[in-house]
Amino acid sequence: MTWMLLALVGSYLLGALPLGSLLIKRVTGFTPREMSAHNLGVENLIHFVGRPLALASFGLDLLKGFVALALFAGSPWAAIGVYLGHLYPLPLKELPRGRGNGVLLGVLAGLWAFGGLTWVAAAVPVVVYAAVLALSGYVALATLAGLTALVLATAVTGPIALAVAALAILLLALWRHKTSLMRLLDQTEPKLGEQLPVRARDPGVVTAAFMIHPLSLDDLWQPGSQRWLRPLYRRGLLSEALIRRLTPYLRPLKQGEIKGVRLADGRKLRLMLLTGPLLPDQIRNQPEVATRMAIQGARLAHELGAEAFGLGAFWSTVGNKGLDVQQAVPEIHITNGGAYTAATVKAAVPGLLASFEAEGGALKRACAAVVGANGVVAFGVARMIAGEVAELILVGRDPERLNRSAETLRRKFPQTVITTSTEVAACAAADLVFTATSDPAPVLYAEHVKPGAWLFDLGRPADVDDSVRRVPGVHIVPGGVVRPPGAMQSLINLHFGDGLVPACLAETMIMTATRAFDRKSLGPQTKTADIDFYLEAGARLGFEIVTRDEQVAPLELAR
Repeated sequence: MTWMLLALVGSYLLGALPLGSLLIKRVTGFTPREMSAHNLGVENLIHFVGRPLALASFGLDLLKGFVALALFAGSPWAAIGVYLGHLYPLPLKELPRGRGNGVLLGVLAGLWAFGGLTWVAAAVPVVVYAAVLALSGYVALATLAGLTALVLATAVTGPIALAVAALAILLLALWRHKTSLMRLLDQTEPKLGEQLPVRARDPGVVTAAFMIHPLSLDDLWQPGSQRWLRPLYRRGLLSEALIRRLTPYLRPLKQGEIKGVRLADGRKLRLMLLTGPLLPDQIRNQPEVATRMAIQGARLAHELGAEAFGLGAFWSTVGNKGLDVQQAVPEIHITNGGAYTAATVKAAVPGLLASFEAEGGALKRACAAVVGANGVVAFGVARMIAGEVAELILVGRDPERLNRSAETLRRKFPQTVITTSTEVAACAAADLVFTATSDPAPVLYAEHVKPGAWLFDLGRPADVDDSVRRVPGVHIVPGGVVRPPGAMQSLINLHFGDGLVPACLAETMIMTATRAFDRKSLGPQTKTADIDFYLEAGARLGFEIVTRDEQVAPLELAR
C-alpha cells in the first residue's frame, strides 16, 4: 500500500511539472495558457509557436510519462498519477491547456518497457488511434478510441492491475475531453489541420462572434450536446438546483453559426454563436462569475478567428458593460451593442406610431404607457412619445424617480396628461404600451393589456408574456430587432423570429463589416454620433429595423 501511494503521489508531482510550458515561456516569453483559454494540443500549438518548438514541448511531455514509469518500476499507479498530474496540477488555476497525448504515449512506452504490458496490448491502442484519426480527423475521438482499445487489450492480456489503470486513465480522459465531445455533438469541433486562429482573412467574408445565454432552462437543451439532459430533468433525475450549481463551472462553447447573411456590397457575413450557460438571474446575481465567463468567451472568439465579439442580452451588462472584458482581452474588439439598440428605438418608435395611425388609431386621443420608466432607455422612449399622445402613464418601481421624471415631461409637454404608477396593471388603460425592463421574467401579462393595444417590447428577455398573444387584436412589435440582409439561417433559436436578430447582435455585424472598431459600445454611455453612424451604416449594408408587428417565435426549442 505504501509503495502504491508513493508511486501515485510521486508520479503526480512529476506529471505536474510544466516542462513544455517552461520551454515555450523561455523561448517566446508566453505560456500556452496565455495563448489559449481552452485545450491547446500540439496540433494547435504549432500554429502559435511553430513546429519545432511545439514538437519539442510534446517530446518533453512524452519523456515525463516514460520517466515516471521508469522511476516507479512500471507501477500502474504511476501511470495514473503522471497523467492526472499533467491534466490537473496544483494549483488548478495554473493547469496546462494540453490534452496530455504526449504523456499518454510516454506512459504506454513505460508500461511496455517496465510494467509488463505486452507488445500487442501496447500496439493496439496506437493503431486504433491512428485509424480513427485518419478516418475522422478528430484528435479527441481518436484519443478516447485508443484508450478504450487499451482497456480491452489489457483486460484480455492482463494483468488485472493494468486493466484497472487503463480504465482509470480512460475515465480521466473522458472528463478532460468533455468539451471536445460536446463540440463533436454540436458539429463545431475543429478537425486536425484546421487552423484555430484565422491569420489570412478572406476579404469577401466578414467574421465575428456573439455570446448568448439561455433565457430559460429549456434553452439549455437546444444544443445537441446537451439535449440528452432534457429527459433526465423532466423525469426528476436532474434537479434545477443541481443545474444551477453546475453551470457556473462550465466554459463558453461555440454551439452554432448564423449563415446566409449577404451584405449589400456582396460580402458574406459569418457570425459564430458562443453560448455561456448562465441563466439571466444568475448573470445578474453572480457578477464575478459572469464576468469571468464573458472573458473566457472573448478569448475563445479570438481563437476562432473573429475580428469582433458581441455581448448579447444580459451579457451586455457584465464587466462594467463590457469595459472589463475588453481590458482583459485587448486582442479582439468587443461591444455591448448599446449604440445600435438605441438607434433602432430612435428609428422604430416613429414608425410604430405611424403604423398605429395607419390602422385606425388616433394618437392625439390615445393613452400610452411606458414600463420601466425609471431606466434610461424607457425614459428616452417616454420623452419621444410624450408630445404625440393625449395621456402618458409612467410605470416603474421607484415612485420618487417616477415623479421627478413626470415633472420633467410635464414642463416640456404641458398639453399631455402625465401620471405615474408602480403597478403594471395601469397598462390596461393604454392603447400603446412600451416596455424596457431588465427583469429576467415577463412583466406584462394578458390581464394587463386591453384588446387592440399595440405593444413595443424592448426587454431582453422579453417583457411581454406569451399569454398576451391571446388578447384580441393585439399587436406585438419586438423592440431592438433587426432583419439582416440575405437569407439568414441558424440552428439556434434566438427567439426573435425567422430571419431576425437583436440589435446588439446586428451592431457586432455592422461594426465588423465596416471595421469601425472605434464605434464599439462599452460602458454605460452611448454617443449620439455612434447612434447616427449605425443608423446610416446599417441601412447602407442592407439591415432593416423592424417597426411593425412580427410573428416572433415563442420560447420553445428550435426544431
